Amino acid sequence: MNRDTLLDELARVEREAVEGERQLAEQEARLVALTQQNLETGKVRAALDLMREHQRRRDQDRQRLLSLLQR
Repeated sequence: MNRDTLLDELARVEREAVEGERQLAEQEARLVALTQQNLETGKVRAALDLMREHQRRRDQDRQRLLSLLQR
C-alpha cells in the first residue's frame, strides 16, 4: 500500500475506534444500571464482551498501520 492509502485507512480505523469507545461506554453504563436494579445482565455482558473484542481488533489494526507508516 502506498502512504496515502495507509493514512486513509488509519483515519478510518481511528474514527471507528472513537465510535467503538463511545459504544463501549454506553454498554457499560447499561450494565451498571441493570446491576443496580438487580436485573438480568447476561445479554448485556455478552454484547459487551463482543464489543471489547472488536475494539481490540481495531487497536491491533491501528498499531499495524502505524508500524507500516514508520517503514
